[in-house]
Amino acid sequence: MSLGRGRRSALPVLGAGLGYRPAIHKDIVAARSRIGWLELITENFMPLTAARRDLLTDLATRFTCVPHGTELSIGTVGPVDGEYLEQVAEVARAASAPWFSDHLCFTTAGGLRLTHLTPVQWTREMAALIAAKARQVQDTVGLPFLLENITYTFVLPGELSEAEFIEAVMEQSGCYLLLDVTNVYTNARNLGFDAMEFLTRIPLERVIQLHVAGGQWEDGVLLDSHDSPVPAEVWPLVAFVLSHAPVHGILVERDTNFPADFAELLGDVDRAADLIRSARDRIPSSSR
Repeated sequence: MSLGRGRRSALPVLGAGLGYRPAIHKDIVAARSRIGWLELITENFMPLTAARRDLLTDLATRFTCVPHGTELSIGTVGPVDGEYLEQVAEVARAASAPWFSDHLCFTTAGGLRLTHLTPVQWTREMAALIAAKARQVQDTVGLPFLLENITYTFVLPGELSEAEFIEAVMEQSGCYLLLDVTNVYTNARNLGFDAMEFLTRIPLERVIQLHVAGGQWEDGVLLDSHDSPVPAEVWPLVAFVLSHAPVHGILVERDTNFPADFAELLGDVDRAADLIRSARDRIPSSSR
């Protein structure tokens, strides 16, 4: 399935959204006018029981909903789990999703679930293997497939840099990139590289969606904990990406430590909405 310029132009511009979490269901529904869309953790709706389908249908009547997986484990050696993939497709269809996503990593090894997004080795061989599986995933589900860059505290030696690896996967798979800007910022702080320079080296033209979130410092390490407001340092990185790519949606992630005043969380959504709206006003329609 080719995802060239024409296919991209057919995708909706969603603006700024929020990750759906059951703990803030009532707040999300009440703030519908300020939340452009929802991202759903795919596995939370698998298998799609009657109760889960009812919830998904209710959410999809109020918001555009995009499934975001955590357990595809596309970097695991071997074939994609066909049963799992069919369940992903079922959730995506029930949500009437415009696209779906998962992580550029592996979460299982030797049949064991690692409960961690683990980095793959950045090699040409691995890029080709992942790209082939990504094409299969995309064809099976029948929607544009986005892969997300992850945080990591160690690197498996390979002949490619992370940016080169991402570019190779994107080129060979025909898929798009879910760029987690906070993950770039977090890795840069922990491993001592320049986040802005990194962004100049990845294929920004393949970016459809952004993630932003806030983390916590622990023992000198910045954790991707999704439990605080988006750091001030992340927003200039977002603005840079938006100035170079016609991004279709920004998603604010918050998993725990929800603020007592929901307006605090909505403030990040509002800021993201303002940035994406301003950026698209400056990009010629022919470039979108």
